[in-house]
Amino acid sequence: MNIVERFLDYVKFDTQSDELTNLTPSTPGQMIFAQYLEKQLRAMGLEDISLDDNGYLMATLPANIDKDVPVVGFIAHLDTSPDMSGRHVNPRIVKDYDGKPIVLNEKEGVVLSPDEFPELLHYVGQDLIVTDGTTLLGADDKAGVAEIISAVQYLQEHPEIKHGKIRIAFNPDEEIGLGAHKFDVERFGCEWAYTMDGGEVGELEYENFNAAGVKITIKGRNVHPGYAKHKMINSIRVAGQLMQMLPRWETPEHTEGYEGFYHLVGIEGTVEQTTLSYIIRDHDRTRFESRKREIMHLVNKINNEYPDCCTAEIKDQYYNMREKIEPVKHIIDIAIKAIEDAGVTPKVQPIRGGTDGAQLSFKGLPCPNIFAGGLNFHGRYEFLPIPSMEKARDVVVQIARIVAER
Repeated sequence: MNIVERFLDYVKFDTQSDELTNLTPSTPGQMIFAQYLEKQLRAMGLEDISLDDNGYLMATLPANIDKDVPVVGFIAHLDTSPDMSGRHVNPRIVKDYDGKPIVLNEKEGVVLSPDEFPELLHYVGQDLIVTDGTTLLGADDKAGVAEIISAVQYLQEHPEIKHGKIRIAFNPDEEIGLGAHKFDVERFGCEWAYTMDGGEVGELEYENFNAAGVKITIKGRNVHPGYAKHKMINSIRVAGQLMQMLPRWETPEHTEGYEGFYHLVGIEGTVEQTTLSYIIRDHDRTRFESRKREIMHLVNKINNEYPDCCTAEIKDQYYNMREKIEPVKHIIDIAIKAIEDAGVTPKVQPIRGGTDGAQLSFKGLPCPNIFAGGLNFHGRYEFLPIPSMEKARDVVVQIARIVAER
């Protein structure tokens, strides 16, 4: 099975995660996929294969060199985003892309156009895997899964490439921020690892957002509107007042690069009570802490006007892995060399998001993030250039070789 066949096989599995189930894995499709992969790994002859009750699958490609070589791991996640359906994914291959709009679904008028997605023009002349316009594709992160397994297969077929012991792992629930929570770092047994979960070809990331979730609850007082003067407190209106107090331009749609933001992700309310759900993101830890204090400052201002009306619950979700990677910067140097040796120009940049690698780094497993090749994740406009996926596989192979040589 080649890498394209492997990917097209994997996207058939419905593995959307669901943050509301409070289960691990959060959906049964992820375990079904993990069990399928387990059978493939056994058929390939890998060793130390384990699949636990939480859907964490691990395996070993033994070393083919009689030399003390660091154990390196490669990780991808099983789930797809809950933002859009991953059921009945029906991909197709656009051969030799010509730079024109791609009609994904004529009936529903869904078109993938370089006018809206100019990054398409970077892949003129390449074969692209696209959706049928009704689901996401699942390159995040089934491309990563396919790349890791295909790299292992390549190393098995080319024993002349010397490598140390390689560990691979596939985990559930990355898309809901829980992928690393039950990951057994000690059992994985690596000095460091790489997640194959980045975007376009060449990307290498070891900086991510510091992240927190915020739940603000505003309690109102409901009185008949005909007699409400000086009595009613409309929690919806108070919520709007608080939202307007946050910096207008510090939102996802107005920021880029290292700029952080406040992002309103949900609102639910009546006159009696309104709940606002925010996420806070910033690469800089000091600014991150300042953003959390600003939320509490605004809550206090609201309470000065409406005593004891407003409360906020802030929970940190993950931190910037940079502080854990910099002391072992050689693992970045190895990745850069591997990307170059695969014939790709490295693009070292911060992640405007999170990754399992961030949480794993704070659990003692330094874990930068390498491109998997897909673009426009989490929606119907997702696409995957086939050469990018092949290059990602080659990077895994090159890392294995470089680590053994050094």
